[in-house]
Amino acid sequence: MAGEAHCQAIIFRRVFPNLRFLIERSRQIYNPLGTAYGKDSYNESLHVWRLNNGNMVEFASMQYEQDKSNFQGRPHDFIGIDEAPEFTESQILFVSAWNRSTDGGQRVRVILTGNPPVDESGAWIVRRYAAWLDKKHAHPAKAGELRWYATIDGKETEMPSGETFTHKGESFLPRSRTFIPAKLSDNPFLSADGRYRSVLQSLPEPLRSQLLDGDFDASNMPDPFQIIPTDWVRLAQKRWTEMARPTTPLTAVAIDPSRGGADKTALAQRYDNWFDDVLSWPGVIAVDGGTVAELTRQTIGEIEPAYMNIDVNGIGSSVYDHLKVMYKNVVPFNGAEGSEYRDKSGKLKMRNRRAEMYWRMRDALDPNGGDELSLPPDTELLADLCSARYEVSSAGVKVEEKDKIKERIGRSPDVGEAVMMCLYSTNTWLMI
Repeated sequence: MAGEAHCQAIIFRRVFPNLRFLIERSRQIYNPLGTAYGKDSYNESLHVWRLNNGNMVEFASMQYEQDKSNFQGRPHDFIGIDEAPEFTESQILFVSAWNRSTDGGQRVRVILTGNPPVDESGAWIVRRYAAWLDKKHAHPAKAGELRWYATIDGKETEMPSGETFTHKGESFLPRSRTFIPAKLSDNPFLSADGRYRSVLQSLPEPLRSQLLDGDFDASNMPDPFQIIPTDWVRLAQKRWTEMARPTTPLTAVAIDPSRGGADKTALAQRYDNWFDDVLSWPGVIAVDGGTVAELTRQTIGEIEPAYMNIDVNGIGSSVYDHLKVMYKNVVPFNGAEGSEYRDKSGKLKMRNRRAEMYWRMRDALDPNGGDELSLPPDTELLADLCSARYEVSSAGVKVEEKDKIKERIGRSPDVGEAVMMCLYSTNTWLMI
């Protein structure tokens, strides 16, 4: 497709050495008789094919999150992403901003290919294609069915059609999207003699179901150092769908202010063991402490929660200063402060309050003796809560730095940390 249907094409893998097979395959397609016989030209240093039909096909990678900026301002009418779950959503969205052509007759498109994600860092795929993959989606789509989407007021919204519409005086043209599932049996080259099927059938679950059947519902094997097990969060989200919001007063509010840029300010609310949908605002809106305080006032009004935790890192100290004169029981949360908390077994000591915050959530979600929390069924929240890893030393449990999590999943886990902070309290009578 890149060589025949598009003029300016680029194909990505997350790490460049993984492109080697694609490059060798492209030689078989574009120049099967070898350099001496072919008219197509491949530049080894630039990793670019210049084909005799005038089209160009480039190979590239984005190993690190910041590598996406290398492609800023470089238009391509075709962008191919191979093994898409290995990338972060922000990388895909960033390079897609230059998916364009000055030729009005040239189709422009982005195609993502790959296997189901093997951990929560790739869960954005399920969220982005929820209409096709989420069995509980309110408006499910069939395989190959076109849907149209537009970003309105910073939020991606499904539209009824691809027709142009106006919102707040601005004209929008929705962009189409579809999802085509595939199994090994759909590939005649690999399934004809059954040899590759036998290889996949010998794999342990969930890899067997993911690679053999393209199963996006297969449960992922947990990382032994993942703090909060994925299945525990899913159980809490299932409980949320089975019960209504309690009539009890607002127990707690927590705010994780953004540090600007693409990070979000997230606000979580808890009613006993039931958490409301998390509200969030992009960094371009929540620019300072006063703004975040006003957004908080607009959200909860004059209701006084039992406590309100504010992450005081970054602009959080300003948020705290503004809110403490507006509400009672506003509490600064500094994750770097020391902690005396131990896990339920009493064996693991926490190095700081941030580790304590994560472990309190883990203990509360534990199906055996936990607090039967009810969490909103949001895939971003699921990924955030399950993204952090830990290590144990003589000083206690340490949670990996937020910047490392951000580098791995492509964004800051603000929604998850707001929910965990909403559970956290040093006053035991305020806990679940």
